[in-house]
Amino acid sequence: MDARARERMKLPPETEPLPEAIARHGFDPEAIDIVINSHLHWDHCGGNTILSGGVARPAFPRARYFAPRGEWEHAHERLMRDGVSYIDANYDPLVESGQMTLVEGDYEVAPGIRMRRAPGHTRDMTVITAESGGETFCFLADMVPLAAHLQPSWIAAFDLYPLQAIETKIHWLTAAAESHWLCGFAHDPAIDFARIVKHPKTGFALAE
Repeated sequence: MDARARERMKLPPETEPLPEAIARHGFDPEAIDIVINSHLHWDHCGGNTILSGGVARPAFPRARYFAPRGEWEHAHERLMRDGVSYIDANYDPLVESGQMTLVEGDYEVAPGIRMRRAPGHTRDMTVITAESGGETFCFLADMVPLAAHLQPSWIAAFDLYPLQAIETKIHWLTAAAESHWLCGFAHDPAIDFARIVKHPKTGFALAE
């Protein structure tokens, strides 16, 4: 992004590359071999690549990348409503090199790790579930960006398909509540992870 766009998005003048941020938290970036994009809005896939001399290169050279094919196709339509949310350097170089796999529908990336269609925010967004040791983790992506959006009728202004977003939330939050999944919120500044329960008034709520 140029300086004006970064200011508008409340971003710092320079962003720490994702591999450096991961290393700072004690994880080896070279060990990352799978990167899953729930969808291709810049704030969810901007860490895919690093610009160097105007050329985008993979942030994780050893990794295989995955993204919904419908998202990639939609990104190139550059619609007035959401075209600004897509930056081709975040994904096109990876598609062209064969490092990114564009998937259709529900897809098992690795044993127990699945991309599951969750349309509403965008037409082809996915949530990601990971099963291990009898537990399931679900990254809710922008289906439920903040814990406040657990109430199905509370949807974000960014959702392209509001009514579908409500139906999708009810479907996946019911699964999360009934199976006691641990869920991750993409944008909540205070709550990173939580379990979800059904609530008689709001539909769903954080487990206490």
